[in-house]
Amino acid sequence: MSAHPEFKYPRRRLIRFILQKLSIPAFKLVSRMEISGQENLPDKGPLLLVANHFSFIDPVTFARIARWPIEFLGGADFAHAPAWVRIFPTLYGYYPLYRGTGSTYALKAAQAILSQGGVLGIFPEAGNWAEVLRPARPGTAFLASLTGAPLVPVGISGLNDVFPMLEKGKRAKVTVRIGEKFGPFEVTGRGRKRRKQLDEIGHEIMHHIAKLLPPEKRGHYSEDPAIRAAAQGTEKYPWEDKVEGEYKGEIH
Repeated sequence: MSAHPEFKYPRRRLIRFILQKLSIPAFKLVSRMEISGQENLPDKGPLLLVANHFSFIDPVTFARIARWPIEFLGGADFAHAPAWVRIFPTLYGYYPLYRGTGSTYALKAAQAILSQGGVLGIFPEAGNWAEVLRPARPGTAFLASLTGAPLVPVGISGLNDVFPMLEKGKRAKVTVRIGEKFGPFEVTGRGRKRRKQLDEIGHEIMHHIAKLLPPEKRGHYSEDPAIRAAAQGTEKYPWEDKVEGEYKGEIH
């Protein structure tokens, strides 16, 4: 597939380079970050970097570990984040998902990025409303099967402790574990058969991520029945009936 002229990869090189470099001392200042598995990051794309989404600052972690220009898809609204958090996505730039509008803007952007050998950061749960692993929304599986891009899973834990610990004058322990590349995926059929295949791919993606998280955070993908039972209810998607923002064809 040829690249869409509206979606050039990479972009905003200077500001993103500066932000990525600044993220290293920033994380050292506010946390004790441990990163493992960096040898699993390929030298180039196309690639989908996928992770759990427990904290509103998860995307900054992707920028911290990236060794290539990385693009993001994300909600147009930041429902569970304070207003000041918009500073990073505004400066860095991302492609917004307008939930509930039927807009294919973000999908076109993602396809174009991957067709140019780009790297896309995406959080399959599509929101950070809980602190245990939940089933993936179908978007990531659909994108992976549509483009044939491989995936690298990342497990991020401890970010929600950063600000509470800072208030106590301490640095939280943050762990980032990078897993081995997997995929690509292919989907055949239509209708219910296709959706079932996408759901199965989504579960496989989340199982890869679950292996990289502490046992108590694996939620629906834990091998412990008690942990799975405690996670019941977190799978409910908060934006099921919400129309998010107004799509204007803008690139953020």
